[in-house]
Amino acid sequence: MKVVIIEDEYLSAERLRTLLYNIDPGIVVLAIIDSVKAAVQWFDQNEKPDLVLMDIQLADGLSFDIFDQVKIEYPIIFTTAYQEYAIKAFKVNSVDYLLKPISEEELRSALAKYQQYFNRELSIPEISNDLLHSIKQMISNPYKSRFMIKVGDRIKTVDINEILYFYSLQKGTYLHTADNRNYVIDFTLDGLVDSLDPALFHRINRRYIITHKAISNMITLSGSKLKIELLHSDDARIYISRDRLPAFKEWLDQ
Repeated sequence: MKVVIIEDEYLSAERLRTLLYNIDPGIVVLAIIDSVKAAVQWFDQNEKPDLVLMDIQLADGLSFDIFDQVKIEYPIIFTTAYQEYAIKAFKVNSVDYLLKPISEEELRSALAKYQQYFNRELSIPEISNDLLHSIKQMISNPYKSRFMIKVGDRIKTVDINEILYFYSLQKGTYLHTADNRNYVIDFTLDGLVDSLDPALFHRINRRYIITHKAISNMITLSGSKLKIELLHSDDARIYISRDRLPAFKEWLDQ
């Protein structure tokens, strides 16, 4: 089976590739593509894949924009971190959808469903222009309302109003909740910024995105820097630089 992965989060793409090989070492990943523009170019210039694993939100737009520029006539499995986004439509109009974080069992089940299409037991569903238009409208407000967190072999829902802040540590990204729990998430801080409501969340430096309620104390330092103390955090080196300070003060006043 020849597969194309369209995913703009590097770790998510690599995890998908690993899961595919674990399920079937004979699977060939033809390409990992991280943008609408690159996907259109690839489909114009390369052989037809057997299956596409397609994230919904990419760095330069929605993956549905690809359909406006090239004709997609092969099965698609959508992947998304947004449970509320037209899930029923994906079920009816694609091979399947997978909610991040994706487990091997879920991917295996989706591939088995694909195999039914491949064996002609089912007809490949058509993704109509009307459907794409309606889904785009539903996703016009991209701000996340919850995160799906994998805890062992279980999936936990964390609502956005339970989160105090996000932070990066070593090579991981974590969210911290009001009940003093940390959960690893499959995002980078850069990837999170556009999916969070800017009225609720603000990136104060390269390591933290915080809410108003996360702040326990603020201390003015020399050099026009600001030191921030966060609830439940023992990190004594959380600073806002002089360059970032005006935007931070504006956010505080909202």
